[in-house]
Amino acid sequence: PHAIRLEGDLTLGGLFPVHARGPAGVPCGPVKKEKGIHRLEAMLYALDRVNGDPHVLPNLTLGARILDTCSRDTYALEQALSFVRSLLPPEGGEGRCADGSQPQRPPPERLVGVIGASASSVSIMVANVLRLF
Repeated sequence: PHAIRLEGDLTLGGLFPVHARGPAGVPCGPVKKEKGIHRLEAMLYALDRVNGDPHVLPNLTLGARILDTCSRDTYALEQALSFVRSLLPPEGGEGRCADGSQPQRPPPERLVGVIGASASSVSIMVANVLRLF
């Protein structure tokens, strides 16, 4: 539920602590302005600048999928796994529609890198998972 998606030819992932750690049983707490929202806005600004300059990446646009870590390492790891799921083929094989035609599936996301997370402990865990893919 805590995500931003911008379409582009290539996708950059982002993991930022937009919310503070929530109380027991709740992953997310209040919004973190300085360490969360500001970092998120910095990434969006950088993407806007790169995409707005035709000399930086001619004929390509950068997109983004930015996820909230809620300042919790286990939640950040779950979010990082959603990056991995976007690269895998859909479950259930090819399948057929009721009329016998092939189902229309979106192309796999072209995730080229992930920015974040804020804490080293979270970044190490996320990097260990993502480098397998």
